[in-house]
Amino acid sequence: MRKPRPDGRDSALRCPRTPPRGVPTKKLPIRKRLSHDFPLWVDPNEENYFITICCRERRANQLANSRIANRIFETIKHRNTIGVWYVHLGLLMPDHLHLLISFPESEKCIQTIVTKWKEWTAKTLRIKWQRDFFEHRLRKEESFDEKADYILLNPVRAGLVSEPEDWPYVFIADS
Repeated sequence: MRKPRPDGRDSALRCPRTPPRGVPTKKLPIRKRLSHDFPLWVDPNEENYFITICCRERRANQLANSRIANRIFETIKHRNTIGVWYVHLGLLMPDHLHLLISFPESEKCIQTIVTKWKEWTAKTLRIKWQRDFFEHRLRKEESFDEKADYILLNPVRAGLVSEPEDWPYVFIADS
C-alpha cells in the first residue's frame, strides 16, 4: 500500500508531467517548418544541392542493410534515368541519407519531388521518415568535391568503418 503524503493529498492524482513545486517550468521551442523557397535570382535548375533526409527514429538502423539499400539505390537510378533528378552521390547511414543532387527544369518544385520520393519509399519500403528534409544549395565558393568528401567520410566520423571505401551503402552515378 502506498504511503500517504504529509499534506494529505494523493500523489497519484497529480499529473505526471507537472513538475514539483518550486521547480521552474520551461516551454520547449516549437520546431518551425523549413522554407524551401529560393531567392528570385537563383535558378534551382542550374544548382547542385546537398540534401539530408532523416529517419523518424534516430539511432536505429533502418537504411544501412543490403535489402533496403539496394531498393533505395534502384529508385535513385530510376529517377536519374527518367529525368526527375540527377543524384551524383548518395550515401546511406543507419538513420539518415545524404545526397549530392541536381534537378532538371521541371514544373515541380524540389520540395515536391523529394517529398513524393519519401512518400513512395515510406509506403513501399516501410521507412519511417521525419516530416521534412534539410537542403543546402551549394554556393559558388563551396566545392562540390569538398561536399562529396564530407559525405563519404560520414561513416568514418561515425565510427562505422575505418576507411570511406569500406562503407558499402554508397551510390555514385555513372559519368
